[in-house]
Amino acid sequence: MRRKVAAFLLSVFGWQVSFSIPQCDKYVLVGAPHTSNWDFPFGLLALWAVGLHFNWVGKHTLFRWPFGRLMRRLGGIPVDRRGSTGFVKKVIDIFNSRDRFVLAIAPEGTRSRTDYWKPGFYHIAVATGVPIALGFIDYPHKQIGVDCLVVPSGDMEADVQILSAYYQDKIGKRPEKQGPVRIRSTSIPPSS
Repeated sequence: MRRKVAAFLLSVFGWQVSFSIPQCDKYVLVGAPHTSNWDFPFGLLALWAVGLHFNWVGKHTLFRWPFGRLMRRLGGIPVDRRGSTGFVKKVIDIFNSRDRFVLAIAPEGTRSRTDYWKPGFYHIAVATGVPIALGFIDYPHKQIGVDCLVVPSGDMEADVQILSAYYQDKIGKRPEKQGPVRIRSTSIPPSS
């Protein structure tokens, strides 16, 4: 039922959804570009429309009363970016303890322009040996989907070049808030 409702709502708004990656039980699903509050509901609807069971990461303030319980029921996992909270290690432990786990995350970490993506998604994928699925939202073409799977090599610089090439033609709702696809080379992975 949720699939049909989600597909119907997206069609009402004129969105086309594509999901064309090989079936796999575990992966990190990157969603970009993230420039608007609308990215979240459209992204949820698209993933529901294709029948994907997933969890997602959101800013901890989304999980306050009165919406906190609903956000968790929708698969949300809060992250507090104000300090080091061991979030990446916690998610690595979740991946390692489950047979099936898909985690959707917006690596920009904010709707505002940023010069660097947060490296957590990459460190999680490398530490757990799972691929990174590339999800996109392209407002000018009203397309949203997931159509590329990248197996991280551990060479962050080379892998980020692949991601950057992929996202170069994807345009967010507010293009002026869209930063480059890059991760600081000083980003260090969490200790195991």
